[in-house]
Amino acid sequence: MTQWESLTVAELKKILTAHGLPINGKKAELISRLENISKKERIMDAEVLEDAPKYTFKMFIEKVKRLPLSVLTVVGIMLLGSLGGAVIFADEMIEWVQGNPDYQLIEFDTNSARGYAESLIELGDPNWEGRMSGTIYEHNTAEFIKSNFTTMGIPSTIEDFDVPMFVIDDNEEPELSICNAGDIGETFPALACGATDINADFINFEHRSDFVIQGYSGSAFIRYVDDIEVIDIGNGNDSTDWSSAAGSVVLVHITSETESNTALFKKAADNDIMGLILINERQNCDEIISGDCIPYFKSVSITSIDSIPIDLGFIMVSKTVGQIIVEEVVNGEGKLQFITNVENSGEATIKVPCGIIQGQTDELIIIGAHHDTVYNGPGAVDDTSGTATVLEIARQFGLIESMEGEPYYTIYFCTWGGEEEGLFGSTEWVDKHRNNLYQNLRLYINLDMNHVDIERNSGVTLFGNNAKDTDHIRAITSKFKQKYPSLSDSYSIDIRDIADNEMPYNSDHAPFVYNIDEDDSDGKKYGNALVCYGSGSSEYHTYLDNMDRFNEESLAVSGIIYGSLVYYLAYGD
Repeated sequence: MTQWESLTVAELKKILTAHGLPINGKKAELISRLENISKKERIMDAEVLEDAPKYTFKMFIEKVKRLPLSVLTVVGIMLLGSLGGAVIFADEMIEWVQGNPDYQLIEFDTNSARGYAESLIELGDPNWEGRMSGTIYEHNTAEFIKSNFTTMGIPSTIEDFDVPMFVIDDNEEPELSICNAGDIGETFPALACGATDINADFINFEHRSDFVIQGYSGSAFIRYVDDIEVIDIGNGNDSTDWSSAAGSVVLVHITSETESNTALFKKAADNDIMGLILINERQNCDEIISGDCIPYFKSVSITSIDSIPIDLGFIMVSKTVGQIIVEEVVNGEGKLQFITNVENSGEATIKVPCGIIQGQTDELIIIGAHHDTVYNGPGAVDDTSGTATVLEIARQFGLIESMEGEPYYTIYFCTWGGEEEGLFGSTEWVDKHRNNLYQNLRLYINLDMNHVDIERNSGVTLFGNNAKDTDHIRAITSKFKQKYPSLSDSYSIDIRDIADNEMPYNSDHAPFVYNIDEDDSDGKKYGNALVCYGSGSSEYHTYLDNMDRFNEESLAVSGIIYGSLVYYLAYGD
């Protein structure tokens, strides 16, 4: 094995970049280019392996000088460094010399975090309470976050991205209702449920609590007089004959066996269904309202659908409402009225604000959360909790910088729009900054529902795809438990190591893990990421995800532990 074959593709590319050589191609081609470099140039390779300043020999010496070592030891390490190998393994060597790291826990003000959360909630739609991506409410949220970075003394940016987005007309309330014919309607069916149908019986369902529009619904205009047939097709899976329901409204019972929204919406579109109504029988049942399962918002992956239907209404109803529709319409004489006003074929602008503490190097640590919510609820847990935590961590680092000066790493505090509809904000931002991230990203930390409900407390889960980072987290957690025994007794902490290719693609960490290196033919580079998920989110994506359930104390767990890791890497490593 040659000296080049032992290196990763990422390391080879960095050496080639330093020599001004092309970095495209497979590993064998990269090695071939390096073999052609003159012997004189090769002597320098160990010093340029990491083109960021952290791994230059000069900065290695400066790091060694700061260690509490004898002069003889320092000289010995510097001599090793002069042989070339020490720069490549600088962090490992220094960590070996230092012994066990001395972790310092950052402060975290839970009252401050709650204040941020309350302010974010107030920015929601005055009627529906959400901060849906692409709306003025999401835009105002991003501007509010940026202004807070400014108040903290942290320089900031805000970037706009135009992405596919559905737009719900918030000036026209969606409608779902049932009518049973009155005196005239029974005699003259064409007049049933009309203005002249005396004694007609109406059942009106409440938007947000009884039914919720689903992502990329089209505009439906189904009236009583249309007398559209409503067909119950069970759980809607592959054994279902969808084609037999063409031209009708379809009911699908959401159970543990039911496919995703994307699969159901695609089947409905492919079979000319007029309206798709999901009955929630799977999530939050008996947890929020006794004897019922309330509707929640979910979107669809539009990349899986060739042509999005613009006139296919798509909603979810509660279990109770579903039972009423089955009894009154499917098995009875009732007529359904189903009206949604959704524009789903265009684009909308979403926002990404970032607060930036410039470090001594361009190497990056990024802490992020999504500031958008579903349209139908305030999103106190999902993900106002994460955004409030990012803001409080940023405030703490603003204070740290004012006292201790520049950190070693450049630290970004970013919040993402467009998460609920497909991770649009983080995906677009990673795509725009891919080259910088490829060269410099040390770690991305994601806080999505890092919140624990007091009554439904199963603690927090901290996980990552880099064993060195999760080992740091375990050590910091041990110190956290010593300093905050009450908090650690109240909230269990589960730390997990996840393989690179097994990191879930379900929140804003995913683009940082999977999208930075587009060439996966050989030696794929996965971005390092740490994630926190909390527990007790039964109100997930419903109108009841509000501040009544908010528990700011629980945010301190991930806020202190992850913030302390960043402090250790940026100031103490």
